[in-house]
Amino acid sequence: MNVEGSSIAEVPPSEIDVSRPHSARMYDYYLGGKNHFAADRELAEKMLAAVPSARTAARENRAFLGRVVRFLAAERGVRQFLDIGTGLPTSGSVHEVAQAVTPDAHVVYVDNDPLVLAHARALLTSTPEGRTAYIPADLREPAAILADPMVRDVLDLSEPVALILGAILHFITDNDNPARIIATLLGALPSGSYLVASHGTHEHNREEFAAGQSAYQSSGVSAQARDSADFAALAFNGLELVPPGVVLVSEWRPGSTAPRPSPAEVGIYGGVARKPPSASFLS
Repeated sequence: MNVEGSSIAEVPPSEIDVSRPHSARMYDYYLGGKNHFAADRELAEKMLAAVPSARTAARENRAFLGRVVRFLAAERGVRQFLDIGTGLPTSGSVHEVAQAVTPDAHVVYVDNDPLVLAHARALLTSTPEGRTAYIPADLREPAAILADPMVRDVLDLSEPVALILGAILHFITDNDNPARIIATLLGALPSGSYLVASHGTHEHNREEFAAGQSAYQSSGVSAQARDSADFAALAFNGLELVPPGVVLVSEWRPGSTAPRPSPAEVGIYGGVARKPPSASFLS
């Protein structure tokens, strides 16, 4: 398999640690995918026992990201996307949504799960006019992501970029200094760029989410739920929020008037914000 953006032609089974759960594979399990292992399913089932609506939350978050990408491509003219914490390929991936609107869109995917690399071919099926690439990297090392030659080759960082941090910040604890990570990434992007972010919260059902967070942590998966106000301050400080602001992902410009899940069932807040000319971030 030839994977653009990586010198690894094939992922040896030994590079995929199937004994330890990974959030990307668990997310795939919640969405009904098939790319997961026993350790992922075991922890996912513990999470579902603690938070029975976890599958609903995953689906709503996925739908939110699709709506956001479509909005940015169609209404804000964004042609470049940097999706960190990509997860395993599913229908409606960023490049599929963006290039359906603007075929010349460029997308770079980033994830630290070797299994995503093994399936990267599905992430690289670009339109002839556009371009997609995948790099194996970790959000905790933002400078390395920005310095990757493939990022610099596929994306023009002098032009607006949509930075996507979908349902990944709640795996970054305060010890990892998420504010520094976000500032480093945004500091490298020009004004007119956008940040898309979503984050799990425990404010609508603290007992369930505390139990779910504990299950993750006891299995070696870092996790930290934050209230919506803390998430907003962390992610969007110094940026111009796009209406309706930071809301439950199910409430961000929903595509229909059909009844939506309750806040306790969704449990994920999201938002989109623009980097103004006056913004200054330490990179």
